[in-house]
Formats: sequence, structure tokens, C-alpha cells
Amino acid sequence: MKTTRCDRTPAWSVLQQQFDQTGRPFDLRTAFAADPQRFEAFSLSAPHVFADLSKNLIDAATQATLLELARQSGLEQHRDAMFAGERINNTEQRAVMHWLLRNPAVALTDQARPAIKNLATELQDVHATLDAMLAYATAVRADDSITDVVNIGIGGSDLGPQMAVVALDEFVLPGKRFHFVSNVDGHELAAVLKKIKPESTLFLIASKTFTTIETMTNARSAKAWFEASGGTDVARHFAALSTNVAAANAFGISTTFGFWDWVGGRYSVWSAIGLPLAIAIGADGFRQFLAGAHAMDEHFRVAPLAHNLPVRLGLLDVWYRNFHGFTSRSVAPYHCALKRYPAYLQQLEMESNGKQVDASGAALPFGTSPVLWGEPGTNGQHAYYQMLHQGTDVVPVEFVAVKKPRASLPGHHTLLLANVLAQAQALMQGKMDAGGHKNFPGNRPSSFLLLDELTPASLGALIALQEHRVFVSGSLWGINCFDQWGVELGKVLAKEVEARLGNGDTSGLDGSTAGLLAKLRG
Repeated sequence: MKTTRCDRTPAWSVLQQQFDQTGRPFDLRTAFAADPQRFEAFSLSAPHVFADLSKNLIDAATQATLLELARQSGLEQHRDAMFAGERINNTEQRAVMHWLLRNPAVALTDQARPAIKNLATELQDVHATLDAMLAYATAVRADDSITDVVNIGIGGSDLGPQMAVVALDEFVLPGKRFHFVSNVDGHELAAVLKKIKPESTLFLIASKTFTTIETMTNARSAKAWFEASGGTDVARHFAALSTNVAAANAFGISTTFGFWDWVGGRYSVWSAIGLPLAIAIGADGFRQFLAGAHAMDEHFRVAPLAHNLPVRLGLLDVWYRNFHGFTSRSVAPYHCALKRYPAYLQQLEMESNGKQVDASGAALPFGTSPVLWGEPGTNGQHAYYQMLHQGTDVVPVEFVAVKKPRASLPGHHTLLLANVLAQAQALMQGKMDAGGHKNFPGNRPSSFLLLDELTPASLGALIALQEHRVFVSGSLWGINCFDQWGVELGKVLAKEVEARLGNGDTSGLDGSTAGLLAKLRG
């Protein structure tokens, strides 16, 4: 497998020429007026997701060159290497196979593609773990004495399952409450402990190594509270989502579900880390969640580049970041159940692509990950949309809407959909005002992702879409999307600073850290 960094391809220079010639004055309003079929030309469907990309600053010629950029960069070969189980995570010498977690077991038949047959052992392990995890989830669901499930994890061990449980609240089993504790700030755990009883609570400790300091600090405090409050039988009320069975056993846990080193934390909701979701929506619901993601995997794997939604989105990200110079993207889900979706995407994209060197360690001469941020609509409209419409920076917006509501309150969903359509329209059209204060410049780009319904399957497809979209931009930039060394330095220093907070030693510290440490101890 050979890839070429995007700025070293002939297509990169062509894109720069196209941007210089048409990119700067490109006007969406003029583009729509000139082409009545623009909506059809720049819209496409993928499993469970329809995408309108017509309100983006792009024309047919630039789109064609971006697709050529993908070909010249070796995107297809890089994608195929991932789906073949090759060790494309080169800094850690690991395969990248989160997609295998949602691959059906039937793929082992004679009709299976050769790459899957070569991964038969891994796939059998995946389904053995999945079956055991779902059997446990089914038993917990049937146990009326368990009313509260507390997931203790951080990063991907929190953001994924929390986002999904909140998003699929309409499918959650009545009679059970789900809580998520991630922050080492004791106020978060204390607030949860006030709401629960030891005899009716199941704690899930989610840490691949069972050493993550925030998670284990919270886990030990939860266990101390459990025992001090009269709780008995730690083995029944605690389970671990970890590969470190010995450490879990030493903690008093006998039920452990593991996963593999080819699953990165931010890609792990499909694994045993998804146990809270499996308990919440049941085994069938969790399998639908996996099936929706698998359908998107297959779309990404086999669809031609021009009709491949993750590819088209990833190419837009490169176009905006490296040619237009846009440094952020706003995520606007118009469904309150998706309120944790922007936070989930922040980790997925910024931890994956927030890199300053390529896979070989060479410094990059261009920008990589944009800043992702957002809130559910219509809340965001009354917060930061002022800046989106009239601010000095152009921020592409990605709207997410759901066609069919599950809530039955009359009029609400129609008003919600009217707002998302109007905001996308207003960003593009703008409004002239000679006085200036009421002038909306317009021509501000947006994408529109539409789900028919918010279900386990459609949520799975939406998340997988975003995973592959991040892969596309990262692949073109030539970076390794699957390590995260940037999170380590602060964690290492925190251990030293923790000791200094106890003993007051400031020797060798910079003046600011020493001064703040003294203030905190004073």
C-alpha cells in the first residue's frame, strides 16, 4: 500500500489554480441561479443518511479535481488496506479494525471477501465477546432489582456510550436509569452517588488497561462508597470493560469483557465499551446499531468515489481547511436527543486529525483538523448563530435533521424543521442592509444531513459515516489518524504536580506553575 501526501500530487496545484480563479468570488446564490439542477447534482444518499451538499462553495470542476486528488493520494488503496486488516497505525504498529466489530458473523461464508476470510479468527473472537456481552446485558435488563447503571470511564469510554444512550432515549428500557461519570472532579461522582442506592446499582468500570487515572480514582471512590453504604457482593454490582482481567479481579470484579489493541478508544462504542447502550436498548437494538454502521462501512468500502458520502465530506473538509482557510466547523443537530453528538465528534475528529506531522514524522506545511463545536438547534440560534450570520469569520455549518419525530406533541417538529431549513437558507442567501447593522452577507456554506428516523440503525450509520469521513481527510493529509500522543504529556506532568501539591516543593518549576501551586496551597 502506497499513499502520497495530498500537497505532493498534481491535483493539489490544479486545486490551487481553481481556487484562485473561482474560489474566492464563488457565490452560492449565483450558482443556484445558473444551475436549476444544482440540488440534484450535489446531493447523494448513503445507508440511512441523505446529504445535501449543494450549499457548499464548490462547483463541478472543483469537485472533479478533489476526486482526482483522492485518487492520486492513494485514498482507495489506504481504505482497502484498513479493511484488509493491515497495520496502517504505523506509530503503534497496529491494525485498525473497529469496522470488524460490526461485521456480521455470516461474513465467514464461502461468499465472503478474501480479506474477511483472512481475519476469521479475529471475527470469531469479536462475536464470541459480543454474544457474551449481550447475554449479560439481557440478564441485567431482566433483573428488576437493578434500577441504576453507572458507567465510569473517560474519553472514548464515556463519550461514545453516553452519546448513544442519550440519543436513543426513546428506545431505553423503562425502569432503569443510566449515569455517566468521567471527570476526576469529585463533584461529578458525588452528584451521581446522591441519586442511587448500593443494593440497586450496577457499576461498569470502562478502562482498557484498568489503569486510567481518572477512571480508577472514580472507581475506587465508588467502591468505597458502596461498601461504606452497606453494599455487599462487589462481584455482582461491579463489572469491567477492560483487557486487564487480573487487575479487575484484584479490584473484586469477576465479570470482565475485553476488546483488542486494534480498537482505538474513540472508535470503541461498538465493542464491550458499548455495554451501557446494550443494557439500555437491548440485544436486538444493539445489533441494529451495529448493522447500521456495517451498512455504512460497505458503502464506504465499495461505492465509487463520486457517490461515496464519507469521501465527499472528507474532500470538502480538505477544500475548506487548506484552500479557503476555514479553521472550524459548527455541528448543529436539530434533535435534542443528539445533544452529546457535537462533543462526541470533537474527540473523534480533533483527537484523530489534530496532528502537526505526517505519518513519517515530517512537519506538515498546511492545517489539519478544524475545531469542531456546536449545540442542538434551536438552542444554538439564541447563542452563537449571531456570529455565524454576521461575524467576521466564515464557519461552515453541518446541520443534522430527522424527518419523522417520535414525540407526539403537535406542531413542535414542524417548527423545528422550519427552523433548520430557514437557518441554512439564511446563511446562504443573506440580506442586504445599507445601514450595516442588519446586513447579512450570506454566501456562508453549510451541509445538510437528513435521517428518516433516529433509530439504533440510523445512529450507527451516522457515527460510522463520521468515522470514515475523518479517515478520508486524514489519509489525504498523510497523517496517522489512529494514535493520540498529544494527550500524554499533561497526564505525565500531572502525576509530578500532584506530589508537589502535597509537599509544596516548587524547585525547578517555571514561575507561573510555582506561583499557582503556592496559591492553591495557601
